[in-house]
Amino acid sequence: MQNSPFITNDAIVFGILMSALALVFTTSKSQHTFWKRFYTIFPALLMCYLIPSLLSTFHVISPTHSNLYSMAKNYLLPASLILMTLSIDLKNIIRLGSKSIVMFLTGTVGIVIGGPLAILLVAHISPETVGGVGAQQVWRGLATIAGSWIGGGANQTAMLEIYQYDQSLYAGMVAVDILVANVWMAILLFCIGKSAKIDRWLKADNSAIDALKETVQQFQSSVTKVPTFNDLMIMAGFTFGLVGLSHFLAGELSAYFKSILNNDAAVLCSAFFWLVLLSTSLGILASFTPAKKMEGVGASKFGSICIYILVATIGMKMDVTHTLSNPGLFIIGLIWMGIHVGLMFLVAKLIRAPFFFLAVGSKANVGGAASAPVVAGAFHPSLAPVGVLLAILGYALGTYGAMLCAYLMSISS
Repeated sequence: MQNSPFITNDAIVFGILMSALALVFTTSKSQHTFWKRFYTIFPALLMCYLIPSLLSTFHVISPTHSNLYSMAKNYLLPASLILMTLSIDLKNIIRLGSKSIVMFLTGTVGIVIGGPLAILLVAHISPETVGGVGAQQVWRGLATIAGSWIGGGANQTAMLEIYQYDQSLYAGMVAVDILVANVWMAILLFCIGKSAKIDRWLKADNSAIDALKETVQQFQSSVTKVPTFNDLMIMAGFTFGLVGLSHFLAGELSAYFKSILNNDAAVLCSAFFWLVLLSTSLGILASFTPAKKMEGVGASKFGSICIYILVATIGMKMDVTHTLSNPGLFIIGLIWMGIHVGLMFLVAKLIRAPFFFLAVGSKANVGGAASAPVVAGAFHPSLAPVGVLLAILGYALGTYGAMLCAYLMSISS
């Protein structure tokens, strides 16, 4: 193995990573038959991880000779959390109706309890599958899946950093995350074609769906505008001002807890833990101010760009040869998802919620803003923004829910 990669200049590495991301998103939107089939098998998110990982594996670039991950982790991750939660509009979410909120929260609860239960079940059959020592403890890696399935990419990365899972093994967790989530996505899209029959079985009332279409369309049209240079500068200043404030407060809080706990390994002593928590909380607080109108000039879009740059830098640190190092993880993932889905159908049956709320509530958790609008739009194009609204709520809850799930999984292990 060579000691240094072919490219060590971070400016060049960053250019390569950005070009790779542009290539993925250009081809993933192509109407060419080849690319349609390709991305059916290899989702765009997976390729955003995989291309940098392959470049690192073949020593074109290397995380040990780059500071890009530190930059993305410290600047872009908190920025993405702020931008994603900034646009949450609780009034409009409440107007979606109680059944939509109940189904969304049911999906969150299903993920939080599903992980620990899956670990307990698999541990009886194969204890070594859920074991591990130190940074290789399986529950630490599964915490990243909890972050992904409740909040999304930003929360997933936050859990990776907070719980310090061995990043060389992270490819295996990404594979479980994407494969299991996409299996459920395929089942959902199939079931949408039979939604009328499912609604009859659920004894659901669909009258609220029509009212939703008009409500969401009015919300979207009320905030959307063509951004000016001034708008973008204000958004950038506001966002990174909060990032700086989060870093300052995180440092103070971690130092305080270190002084009273005398245990540097405790989560409360981690500056990064507080950075994630504060960024999420400040974004939610800002959503109650006029700052939430920044969504109209593309706040969540810029947040997504930050996330994908972060994804690419994480990809550099992944070893693709470890993808199938622990096949039992896929069993955990499938059981975990099964608990989530089973709970969703049980509650939908009890409250007679339309299948639309079940499908979108689930994907707002598991798929986030990337797939919830797709599922909602499959019912009716005008309903796609409903998926966005609920997915934004998922970003707000992702940090807290994933940490709770990680705590329960650590006990189960």
